[in-house]
Amino acid sequence: MSNRLAAVTFGEPMAMFRADEEGELHEVVSFSKSLAGAESNVATGLCRLGHKTGYVTKLGEDSFGRFITQAQQQEGIDTSSVTFTQERPTGMLLKSRVASGDPKVEYFRKQSAASTLSVADFDEAYFASAGHLHVTGISAALSASMLEFSKHAMTYMKELGRTISFDPNLRPVLWADQQVMIDTLNDLAARSDWFFPGIGEARLLTGLQEPEEIADYYLNKGVSLVVIKMGPGGAFYKTTEGSGFAPGFEVKEVVDTVGAGDGFAAGVVSALLEKLDIRSAVTRGNALGALAVMSPGDMDGLPSREELDAFLATAAPAR
Repeated sequence: MSNRLAAVTFGEPMAMFRADEEGELHEVVSFSKSLAGAESNVATGLCRLGHKTGYVTKLGEDSFGRFITQAQQQEGIDTSSVTFTQERPTGMLLKSRVASGDPKVEYFRKQSAASTLSVADFDEAYFASAGHLHVTGISAALSASMLEFSKHAMTYMKELGRTISFDPNLRPVLWADQQVMIDTLNDLAARSDWFFPGIGEARLLTGLQEPEEIADYYLNKGVSLVVIKMGPGGAFYKTTEGSGFAPGFEVKEVVDTVGAGDGFAAGVVSALLEKLDIRSAVTRGNALGALAVMSPGDMDGLPSREELDAFLATAAPAR
């Protein structure tokens, strides 16, 4: 049976209200609504590059929930496994506009519908229809039931012989205890095939400093590929076969850094699904990360195949 979906992911998508002008959020009058959420960004990136991706979540029976599914469907994301509940609302967030640096984000997601996603909601046939699973550490932080869902999904897909990618997406504010965060995310990383931490995240998770020794730490846990994002300069990667470095791309102006890691993940995963070599895959990840930071929204810069080819043909390497 051929896979109906190239990939599947799950998590909490949110309605995002981004300030139309600079200033403190409580003083901003006008906001623009768009779709947000790390896993949703990755699914969007994969779909724009031609890889049909499914998204699993639980949303409130409300306007935000309907907006999210509509926005995802417009990107080509398969939402046939999304469920709705009248008992909990859909999450949302406010995001400031800044001239430089990181915007301020305020979340309204406590007790959301998505946080109640549990193993009881797991649709085996739907996950089995996908060739790849992408997971982030955000879902694991939202609730005990979502953590169990994450573990269950990873175990199930591994048993089917599917590939699994994991982005720790560290959000310390979502965790009550740092050590629990470290232990939980390292456990999930060990369940994956392809692991994509940032260098700061990796140092916190392992207590190690050098990319090479960090990569060995996870390779020894059974991960087959570790790609460590080193910021604008590029990314270090290592497998049991060898290691290397793929330089980043020159970014003329950083508009918004949110979503860069999700773009990176979509780039690497899409390339590996196309059976490209690892260096080419990491290079594509760097390209999507660069495009993401040069655009305002979380996913505005994620390219189509034609836009990616045009960027790779003309982009200069990072200096």
